[in-house]
Amino acid sequence: MTDRTQSLNVTAKPAAQAGASKGTNLARLLLEGRAFIALLVIIAVFSFLSPNYFSGSNFLTMASHVAIFGLPAIGMLLVILNGGIDLSVGSTLGLAGVCAGFMMQGINLEALGVVLYLPVWAVAILTLVVGALVGLVNGVLIAWFRVPAFVATLGTMYVARGIALLMTNGLTYNKLSGSETLGNTGFDWLGFNRLFNVPIGVVVLLAVALLCGFLLSRTAFGRWLYASGGNERAADLSGVPVKRVKISVYVLSGVCAAMAGLVLASQLTSAGPTAGTTYELTAIAAVVIGGAALTGGRGNVRGTLLGAFVIGFLSDGLVIIGVSAYWQTVFTGAVIVLAVLLNTLQYGRRGR
Repeated sequence: MTDRTQSLNVTAKPAAQAGASKGTNLARLLLEGRAFIALLVIIAVFSFLSPNYFSGSNFLTMASHVAIFGLPAIGMLLVILNGGIDLSVGSTLGLAGVCAGFMMQGINLEALGVVLYLPVWAVAILTLVVGALVGLVNGVLIAWFRVPAFVATLGTMYVARGIALLMTNGLTYNKLSGSETLGNTGFDWLGFNRLFNVPIGVVVLLAVALLCGFLLSRTAFGRWLYASGGNERAADLSGVPVKRVKISVYVLSGVCAAMAGLVLASQLTSAGPTAGTTYELTAIAAVVIGGAALTGGRGNVRGTLLGAFVIGFLSDGLVIIGVSAYWQTVFTGAVIVLAVLLNTLQYGRRGR
């Protein structure tokens, strides 16, 4: 009788362990795929509440809105993977738009007595350079002068926003469509044109996401970034160029923010100094919802992209069903808090 009881116990233990293992694997799968599940739930709920929500044209319109903060979110992902934070992306976006608007209005060269009108491609390149310079300042302050990332990017956030206000005197550059006689038309191409019926802004977002995904998964830079974000001291001792990686991610973040500034100014055909306000928080939220760890070293582009679509589709869905703008802020904040709690469950027990 005793031998039989022991046999039953021995048989029951592996079965119980297998059941617990399956339950754990399922919970882990749901936790890691939470952004995709949340996006499906949002689409299902708003499609039920509004007949106008579930349509191809509406999805493309919402996707073009997502592109505005999805681009800074990808740049923010790189920074967060490195264990940092970039609070200046919203101001960089606004400054980039203002710089583009300033150049589209014509550069007055008083010494020569002429007004220089640049072609749109030159305006776009110079605007991206502005974003890269802001990121370079952040990177140098953080990597070489060891200023905490929060303080350094908070300072550049105010500086960039202040420069934008000084350039415009608090006003907005309007009518950026250009003039054929001046040879500077086409600025609205990013905002209004489509490629195979897909808005150009969405195409740009997907292209940047693919490029960034390749950078993280297929290059030495990606391996260095994950290593330095996971344990900077160990990465440094292993020969990883930690400072160069840190500067690079802030430069890339600035370029992504400037790109978003170009897309937004193109969609509005105007550029104001207050554009992009609080977008840094939206970018951080997209990264967190996408499952990246704020401590660095864990996260991917796919998750961040899904996080950006979750925020965008939620915000637009609330607008479509007529929810007050105040309640929209409450719902968005609740989603962010929930994402942070889930991140704590996923990463909280793991050491950095």
